[in-house]
Amino acid sequence: MTAIQWSDGAPIYRQLKERVVAMMLDGVLKPGDALPSVRQVAAEYQLNPITVSRAYQELADEALVEKRRGLGMYVTEEAAKKLLVNERERFLREEWPLVLERIQRLGLSTQELLAAGTTGKAGTV
Repeated sequence: MTAIQWSDGAPIYRQLKERVVAMMLDGVLKPGDALPSVRQVAAEYQLNPITVSRAYQELADEALVEKRRGLGMYVTEEAAKKLLVNERERFLREEWPLVLERIQRLGLSTQELLAAGTTGKAGTV
């Protein structure tokens, strides 16, 4: 895992869970990969092991990881597909309406948005 900046806006276990989810979506953690042990993560980030366990348990409850007795937690085969579907639905339901509202408020055209997306910066078309 990489360095994490904890925010006060959400519980740490949820932030840790979201970090693991992001690593799965980015392909850093692939199906069959082992998650770092609870003790390892707790020591590395100076967290209570119960906090790490709670994050891992939520991942297991969502069938994104599976517990292998005596071996640890492993990313399931269907985790990436399931996450992609869930994240797309969440984006369209929660984030996109806000983005669309801002686009409309600013009067941006489709051409301007596409041009900015290909050049990486805003500009007029």
